[in-house]
Amino acid sequence: MNKIFIWIWTFIMMVFFSVPANEVTLRVEDYFPIRENTRSAFAGQGNEFATYDVFIDYATPSRVQQRISNGGTVTVNVIELVDGQLVKTLSQPETYYRENFLGKGNQKEILLMEPLKVGTTWVLTDNRTRSITNIAAAVTTPYGNLQALEVTTTAVNQPNQNQRDYYVQDLGLVKSVFEVGENGEEISSSLAAIEEGVAMTQAISFYYPNLNNGKIEYQIKPLDFYTNDITRDRLAMAYKTNAPVPVFSPNTRINSLYLNQDGMVYLDLCRDYLSEMNAGAELETMMLQSIANTFGSYYGVERVLLTIDNQLYESGHIALKQGEYLTVDLNGTVLMN
Repeated sequence: MNKIFIWIWTFIMMVFFSVPANEVTLRVEDYFPIRENTRSAFAGQGNEFATYDVFIDYATPSRVQQRISNGGTVTVNVIELVDGQLVKTLSQPETYYRENFLGKGNQKEILLMEPLKVGTTWVLTDNRTRSITNIAAAVTTPYGNLQALEVTTTAVNQPNQNQRDYYVQDLGLVKSVFEVGENGEEISSSLAAIEEGVAMTQAISFYYPNLNNGKIEYQIKPLDFYTNDITRDRLAMAYKTNAPVPVFSPNTRINSLYLNQDGMVYLDLCRDYLSEMNAGAELETMMLQSIANTFGSYYGVERVLLTIDNQLYESGHIALKQGEYLTVDLNGTVLMN
């Protein structure tokens, strides 16, 4: 009897006090899966830059750095899952170099918010209003016909410029539609394909001295980056591989590498770079110019501050003063045959 009573009581509780199934299962993380080493291709309509690819530079279980390339620019977005919200903390255009920004950025644009039901509404920092307007919208994409959660964004003073984003469980964002103008013209980007186990490839110029002709020459090497690869390690290895002149010695490591807010690349090498160097003053000068060209060009800047184990650069021939930097100079450089 006790077992029967318990079963009946459990059934009553489930029927009269349980939360509807769709409200129990719908969570933000279900609509934003973090997948490493993937390329998501979006097909655009209405604008030449609405077509774009998304690669994952870096990822943790709750945070992801996307690299979005539309043929006109490369934008880096950092998005995190926190407290039932999907939040964009960084959006940085013109970022052609690869650097880990997961811990940077102070934006707080909420893309999606629980509870995931029609009527959930929030106001963005620029006073636009964003709300969930459908949890079972029929969406057509090149990837397939899907059922999606629809999020609509409106601006108070721009009633003719609305945005609708569509998220699908286990897929993430599958479509964005921008309405512009009084006639409701649309610009859309729709998921076309997802490739797994792929790398993001960059063609990078590595510069080397040629004492025979007195010129700085360069090779263009395609370099693959998988999610969470450390950029400085990949660049150091590539600089050593098939090098006509060993600018980096076998044991040279890059301790740190980043673009600072002052517009300079900060490059710190281990002391093996100096101890294993076998070069006279002319060759060493050309080697430093090659380093400046390689890392300055990669980051798209003109100045490189070089240190050795966080100390001023000083060899038997050259000593850099506090604050003294190397300058990129591509004049007269020659592509190797």
